[in-house]
Amino acid sequence: MVWNILLLVIGFFGLIKGADLFVDGSSSLAKIFKVPGVIIGLTIVAMGTSAPELAVSTSAALSGSNEIALSNVLGSNIFNLLVVLGGCAIICKVPVDQVILKRDFPVMLIVTLAILLGTSMGTLTTGGFTQVAVSAEVGSVSRVLGLALMVAFVIYLVVLIADAKKNPVQEEEEIKAMPGWKCVLYILFGLVLIVAGGKATVEAAKYIAKAAGMSETIIGLTVVAIGTSLPELATSIVAAKKGEVGMAVGNAVGSCIFNAMLILGISSSIHPFPVNAASVYDMLILFAVSLLTYIFAVAGKSIKRWEGIAMVLMYVADVAFAILREVG
Repeated sequence: MVWNILLLVIGFFGLIKGADLFVDGSSSLAKIFKVPGVIIGLTIVAMGTSAPELAVSTSAALSGSNEIALSNVLGSNIFNLLVVLGGCAIICKVPVDQVILKRDFPVMLIVTLAILLGTSMGTLTTGGFTQVAVSAEVGSVSRVLGLALMVAFVIYLVVLIADAKKNPVQEEEEIKAMPGWKCVLYILFGLVLIVAGGKATVEAAKYIAKAAGMSETIIGLTVVAIGTSLPELATSIVAAKKGEVGMAVGNAVGSCIFNAMLILGISSSIHPFPVNAASVYDMLILFAVSLLTYIFAVAGKSIKRWEGIAMVLMYVADVAFAILREVG
């Protein structure tokens, strides 16, 4: 137990330090190529910090651990929206870029709804899943849906790159960018620390959680999801403190899109898996959370401190609900 607590501390250090280097390298890279920080956040940073989710879900799919593969994605996205964005808003008011409001938030909502309907349409229309145990199978994530999600992600990525090239930003002269080789070094070394720190944190947390008697479903939705999302949390909070709020929001929203499209797409393409009633509840919660976050962002073109506090409290309530649901 002592070793696992020490491993947890080391993992957190790796996440924070790695996030610091990663943000510095990525923001400097954005200046070199005259690309908005929000685009870097939606692509390089989002993909890099989602590496733990990709590793966990792919490994889970290969080993047949279907509950972990799906609950990791759902739990991570709920955490990204409520805790990552909410945590940044608590630190300081977070302006939301108009491009994210018009393009990326709607994409996230549409994809989340598509996954919900694509995996459990029949059950939702009949209301049947309310009559069965949370562990009962009520739908599935098919290989066709997985391939469709991956194709959609490629299209989305092409649109992002095209927009970045069409609308380059002028480099601010008073801010000197690091040399290209140094940016790459910072990004790669930061990514190594992030992934290693995330893995160490998850492994230690899983051991501690199992020692406390938690089930695999709850571990996937909470401990594994939180652990693999710590890079997004660390990176976005560091970015917010450095004034890179566009990158902070872009990282959180981009990670949600990356998780839903590519990670779930790859996992289900490797091994299609069933969806139980508990996961349908979580998909409904994720869609509601996505919609609420979008409303907060649109209302004042920013996420305010009180909204951030409310979002974090909602996450605590969601975790409590998940635990009570399983106990019941």
